[in-house]
Amino acid sequence: MDVTATPLSPRRRTRQIAVGSVKVGGDAPISIQSMTTTKTADVEGTLQQIYALAGAGADIVRCTCNDQAAAEGLAQIVPRSPVPIVADIHFHVEMALAALEAGVNGLRLNPGNLRKPEEIKLVAREAKDRGVPIRIGVNAGSLHPDLYERFGGATPEALVESARMELAYFQEVGFEDVKISVKASSVATMIAAYRLASETFDYPLHLGVTEAGPLPGGLLKGTAGIGTLLAEGIGDTLRYSLTADPVEEARAGRMLLEVLGLRERQGLDLIACPSCGRAEVDVIKIATEAQAALGALQLPIQVAVMGCVVNGPGEARHADLGIAAGKKRGHLFIQGQIIRVVPEDEMVEALVEEAKKIVEQGVEARLAARDLSAEAEAAADRADLLDAKGSDANNAGLKIERIRRRSE
Repeated sequence: MDVTATPLSPRRRTRQIAVGSVKVGGDAPISIQSMTTTKTADVEGTLQQIYALAGAGADIVRCTCNDQAAAEGLAQIVPRSPVPIVADIHFHVEMALAALEAGVNGLRLNPGNLRKPEEIKLVAREAKDRGVPIRIGVNAGSLHPDLYERFGGATPEALVESARMELAYFQEVGFEDVKISVKASSVATMIAAYRLASETFDYPLHLGVTEAGPLPGGLLKGTAGIGTLLAEGIGDTLRYSLTADPVEEARAGRMLLEVLGLRERQGLDLIACPSCGRAEVDVIKIATEAQAALGALQLPIQVAVMGCVVNGPGEARHADLGIAAGKKRGHLFIQGQIIRVVPEDEMVEALVEEAKKIVEQGVEARLAARDLSAEAEAAADRADLLDAKGSDANNAGLKIERIRRRSE
C-alpha cells in the first residue's frame, strides 16, 4: 500500500525529529504511542506491558518518571525495550535530569507543572547535549493560572500560547528538537487548538484527546478528535488516552491509521453488512465469531461477512476474502469471485482456512485453485432466494408507492 496516496487532505509538512529509531514529522509515517500503567520501578512488569503494547502496534511508549525508583527502573528498561521510551515528567526537574541519565529516548514536559524558566532551560540544554527530543505537552486541565486568567479559561488560544511560551525558553538555549501537543478533554476545543497550532508552529504535532474516559465513549471521543485532524492533514504522531488496558490504545491507533489509509494494514479488517430481509443467518453472530477467530491470527487481510448471497459478493468485491449466506450454505468469495460453497455450520472455519492460504499463497494463486462448479451452485442459490423472497425483500417499492401517493 502506498500510504502517501490518500484522498484525505494533503498532510501538513513539519520538521522531522527522531525519538530513538522512530522518525516523527516530515514525511515519516504517523506513529502510534501509548503509556504504561505499571509502576516504572517494577522493571519486569513494565517491560511485559511495553512488549504487549509494541505487539499491538505502538511505535513509542511513555513511562512515568515520578521518583528515583522510577528513574532507576528506566535505566534497566530502556536497553531492553523493543520500542523507544519517553519519560513523562510533571513537577520535578530532578526527575527530568534523572531520566536523561537513564538513557530515555525522549521527554514529555508539562508547561503547566514545570514552570520555572531556568529549570526548563536547564532540561533543554541537557537534552540538547544528548540529542534527546522533548514534547511540549500542554494540557487544558493544567495550564498556568496566568493563562486561565488572561484568556478567560482553557481556550484554544490559551493552549497554543502555553506551547509558544515553552518553545521560547527552548529557543533561548538553541534547542529545536521539539514536538508539541495541545490536548483537551473537550473534542471541540482540542480540534480548534490543534488547527491553531498547525498554523502557528512548524514542529511535529502529537495528537490526542486527554482524559477521554473508558470504552466506548473514550474511543469515540479520541476518534472524533484525532480522526478529524488527520483527515485535514494535521498530525504526526498520536495517542488515544483511554481509561482501559493501554493495549486498547495501541490497537485503536493502529486501526484508525489503517482505515484512513495512512498506515499499511498489519491486522484484520472485518467488514459486515447490517443485515436485511434476505438474510438467512444471524449476521451479528457469524461476524462476531469470525472477528474472534481471525483477529487472534493477526492476518493483514480484509474480510467481509455478508448476510445475502444476492448482493453480498458484489457489494464486498473490494474485500480480500468474504462469505455470503444463502439457504444453509455460504458462498466463499475472493474479491467478488465465488471460489467455494460451504455448509452453514462451516462458514467461519472456511473463512479462517482460506484467510491463512491467501496470506501464504496470494490472491491470484487462490483464485486459480477455486472450485469451478462453485459459481453455478451460487447462481442457483441466488435464483432460489429471489424466487422465495422476491427482488424487493425489504418492501422498499411498496413504501415508495405510498410516498408518491401521499405527495400527490
